[in-house]
Amino acid sequence: MSDFKHATEISFAGTFACSAFSACFAEVLCTIPLDTAKVRLQLQKRGSIGNEVGIPKYRGMLGTVVTIALEEGLIALWKGIIPGLHRQCIYGGLRIGLYDPVKILFVGNDFVGDVPLFKKILAALITGAIAIALANPTDLVKVRLQAEGKLPPGVPRRYAGALDAYYTIVRQEGLAALWTGLCPNIARNAIINAAELASYDQIKQTILKISGFTDNMLTHLLAGLGAGFFAVCIGSPVDVVKSRMMGDSTYKSTFDCFFKTLKNEGPFAFYKGFFPSFGRLGSWNVIMFLTLEQAKNYFRRIA
Repeated sequence: MSDFKHATEISFAGTFACSAFSACFAEVLCTIPLDTAKVRLQLQKRGSIGNEVGIPKYRGMLGTVVTIALEEGLIALWKGIIPGLHRQCIYGGLRIGLYDPVKILFVGNDFVGDVPLFKKILAALITGAIAIALANPTDLVKVRLQAEGKLPPGVPRRYAGALDAYYTIVRQEGLAALWTGLCPNIARNAIINAAELASYDQIKQTILKISGFTDNMLTHLLAGLGAGFFAVCIGSPVDVVKSRMMGDSTYKSTFDCFFKTLKNEGPFAFYKGFFPSFGRLGSWNVIMFLTLEQAKNYFRRIA
């Protein structure tokens, strides 16, 4: 991705296919359980308790994973996998597929050399916003399914599955409800996409200038880890607001959710689930970028 001329050798359709496949592969392989834990931690408000008064039901990434597995079964950790794959096909394919064309738009077809960092960031902000605007319904359904915990006996679940969730939301809340939380979701995904793609691009470019490093899996692994770290540090606050707005309909707006969370729980509430988020995004970025680079190499060979 850091070699600009090399990166443009693959068509948009080819890049979209590689990106969608890589994102789905990373999602299925390891990140959905951590994502479910992250959503439960983020939706947990001060005063939410378990069996003992004053004790939070979910505590830490590992504790949350264990609690969900014990109370609801291991399969519950993969709640939201179907809309998660829907999301990655649309969002994952578009945000990366559009990244190089937008960079070309900024620097021109005849540009030679390293694209300036601020143009990489701007390109990633734009592609992240466009991609999630189209994929927001899949994100909403994913969060709704993941947020649903163990219900008392006799209480039916709100949704029988992903397709039922889409239908039920439209029937009960209207078509526009599928875009609930769109503003924080655009903010979150544009920011995280910029942190991921621009940092991966820049870190990889920097590593390749160090003697002894080549464009291989070690370089991709290091750049992927760096991209995941920057994404979590920068995007965690908007991620918390996005999850709460999608999982709890009591908030009137993005600012209402932000200020209520800040007032009731303090600033550290915006970094709830930080470690599961890094565990998820760190591993997700490594797997996704490693798979993406190999898939793009395959496309170059058969082109």
